[in-house]
Amino acid sequence: MSTASNTIGAVTVQLDFDDNRLLPLLYGAHDQHLAQLEQRLGVSLSSRGNQLVISGTEDATNLARRALNRLYRRVKRGHSVDPAEVDAALRMADGGDDGASGADEPVIKTRKKRISARSPMQANYITAMRNSELVFGTGPAGTGKTYLAVCYAVELLISGKVDRLVLSRPAVEAGEHLGFLPGDMREKVDPYLRPLYDALYDTMPADQVVKKLEIGEIEIAPLAFMRGRTLSNAFVILDEAQNTTAVQMKMFLTRLGENSRMVVTGDLSQIDLPSGVASGLRDAIETLTGIEAVSFVEFSARDVVRHALVSEIVRAYDARDKAAPAKARSDKTRSDKTGRRK
Repeated sequence: MSTASNTIGAVTVQLDFDDNRLLPLLYGAHDQHLAQLEQRLGVSLSSRGNQLVISGTEDATNLARRALNRLYRRVKRGHSVDPAEVDAALRMADGGDDGASGADEPVIKTRKKRISARSPMQANYITAMRNSELVFGTGPAGTGKTYLAVCYAVELLISGKVDRLVLSRPAVEAGEHLGFLPGDMREKVDPYLRPLYDALYDTMPADQVVKKLEIGEIEIAPLAFMRGRTLSNAFVILDEAQNTTAVQMKMFLTRLGENSRMVVTGDLSQIDLPSGVASGLRDAIETLTGIEAVSFVEFSARDVVRHALVSEIVRAYDARDKAAPAKARSDKTRSDKTGRRK
């Protein structure tokens, strides 16, 4: 529970925790988690016994209260707290999650770990994958689009709800010309599919990943290999979908068979298609919007769960791109006026 009081220019909130034994886990070694909250929010945190006093602006103290309630609930359930979880709690609190309620959160369970949402949009994404047969997850790098999709796919595979996983990417070079790659077909395309392998090894023991790849329960293939197939009893992921053409996207989506689910992920700000070629991802979103069985989840810079600097980088590029059309119009206006003077 918490109590609050007001002083001139500041708000003080007191949290009372019911189990002192959990507080070292909540506060972190040498109170590093409290220091992290103080630095991020500009609040002051003071602990004594089972009480924690938060002082600062009203908005900041409310954010700190919600984040701490969420983290305390986490340690009560027997889960660890680290700096990344503190950042996640702040993102969830900023999205309005009170943290004190006992409401169930969407969680993905694999053999190696338990994955919970680290932003409100990630929670929406997990829920969408549970409830919809086709989900589009779009947004900047570092928001967990591909990682969460692979984790959920693994959960369904090990629980027997699907028979296999099919993970695909278009083999498009990211603004580079790599030339001819050595090796057989798998060795040629593996570099493009590496992020999918990384997510698999993070959620399953390595020997199981290798075995399931060998027996075909997990298939990782470039998009071109999907043509002519019907994918039944499968969880199918298309990653980097912004680099598909409209024809390729239609081909992929129509592979969906009985008892199958699809997740399509991509970042429309990082299209590597040749100039003048429209993105199949953008075309699919425009075409399929309004179909009830299809879910669309759009991440933003605030959902980035990598290094905090990544979020700032994404915001800076977004601001630059939004300003570019206005600058172009301004330059054109000046050019027109100069031309008229002549």
